[in-house]
Amino acid sequence: MSQNFDAVVIGGGPGGYVCAIRLAQLGKKTACVESRGSLGGTCLNVGCIPSKSLLNLSENYHKAKNFEKLGIEVGSLKLNLPKMMKNKEKAVTVLTKGIEFLFKKNKVTYFKGTGSITGSNQISVKSADNQEEIIEAKHIIIATGSDAVSLPGIEFDEEKIVSSTGALSLKEVPKKLVVVGGGYIGLEMGSVWSRLGSEVQIVEYLDHITPGMDKEISNEFQKLLKKQGINFNLKIKVESISKNNNGVTVNTTDDQGNKKQFDCDVVLISVGRKPNTDNLNLDKAGVQKDQKGRVKVNKHFQTNIKNIYAIGDVIEGPMLAHKAEEEGMAVAEIIAGQSGHVNYDIIPGVIYTSPEVASIGKTEEQLKETKVDYKVGKFPFMANSRAKAIDEPEGFVKILADSKTDRVLGVHMIGPHAGELIAEMAIAMEFGASSEDIARTCHAHPTFSEAVKEAALSVDKRQIHS
Repeated sequence: MSQNFDAVVIGGGPGGYVCAIRLAQLGKKTACVESRGSLGGTCLNVGCIPSKSLLNLSENYHKAKNFEKLGIEVGSLKLNLPKMMKNKEKAVTVLTKGIEFLFKKNKVTYFKGTGSITGSNQISVKSADNQEEIIEAKHIIIATGSDAVSLPGIEFDEEKIVSSTGALSLKEVPKKLVVVGGGYIGLEMGSVWSRLGSEVQIVEYLDHITPGMDKEISNEFQKLLKKQGINFNLKIKVESISKNNNGVTVNTTDDQGNKKQFDCDVVLISVGRKPNTDNLNLDKAGVQKDQKGRVKVNKHFQTNIKNIYAIGDVIEGPMLAHKAEEEGMAVAEIIAGQSGHVNYDIIPGVIYTSPEVASIGKTEEQLKETKVDYKVGKFPFMANSRAKAIDEPEGFVKILADSKTDRVLGVHMIGPHAGELIAEMAIAMEFGASSEDIARTCHAHPTFSEAVKEAALSVDKRQIHS
């Protein structure tokens, strides 16, 4: 006899497990199906968490090289990559086990296996040993995330030609690394291996890195990464990638038709991700998808089949873990009869390089395109006492506010702890704050957050320290 649930979530990533826990909190008998064998999805297992662990460890290694200049003498410095990788894996294991504990605490039933929809109220779960179990649900939530995509005709072997997954588990530091794609993931992983000793080449088809980012921030970001030793090759198309005894060869053509060859030990292809919907049986179930393979949903996250919902990377919008979490919370509350919602205008994005880059709201380019009259306030970390005290003075904070109402429309920053600082602006913008509101709020001294206050003062040309 099949088990019956109020709701079944297919996918145990950030959106899926949060949705399942919230449903259980709201009194729904809930199950979660996950094929990976461990909870947390791409983010926790082979994405956000292990990459941030390596970013932190590689940054510490890089800083340690300069300790002597700061009066800290530690003797000879040596990189132990296997030990570093074990530290990364430890962080992942602790967190995945933590989600399993939360499932038990909230009485969420956990099915290990691949879930597919066999009816509007029915899910088939196939285990790793090919055993099948049928479960019934009043509501089904698709939260299966996304997979890395490669270039046409090029397959990942996760050794020489790698996705972000392979880049997180290299057994040795490549002497030469080519990163195809100048987006968030490629630049994060490129900076990890650059700090550990790789010669890194970024190959990007566009004339700039980080598409969609405020151009002023993007330009500053590229300048700082170049200063750190990362090389940029823009307006270049990859024609082919081939493996050989010595490593990998990347053949390219620039926008003038000139051909260039890059020889390297490893090539990381970071050109985007696609929704993971192939094994869900959506066509037979009658669930509609758009031209990009994403599941179509309405504002309540419902598909064309009313009791089937979708959230996270499988639907339209930025492929971000926190965006998926917000949608997971919202759809759980909608199913429970509450008014769950997500404010898509205020979803922060962060690049966890050193320095960090963070953005929220509109860019200058978007405001110009929509002909919104705005004003700008900027403040450099060079003039921030905390940043100077710890010798991390690079970058700046930029605030965009409506010229008439002074309401904050967008905030973009590059500098120390930008990923944390952006949270203040997320809260401020959620409550409709003006730049004056930020400027009038007392910020502790000495802190990095004072740069935010000064940028807000700068909107009306009254900054104090620059």
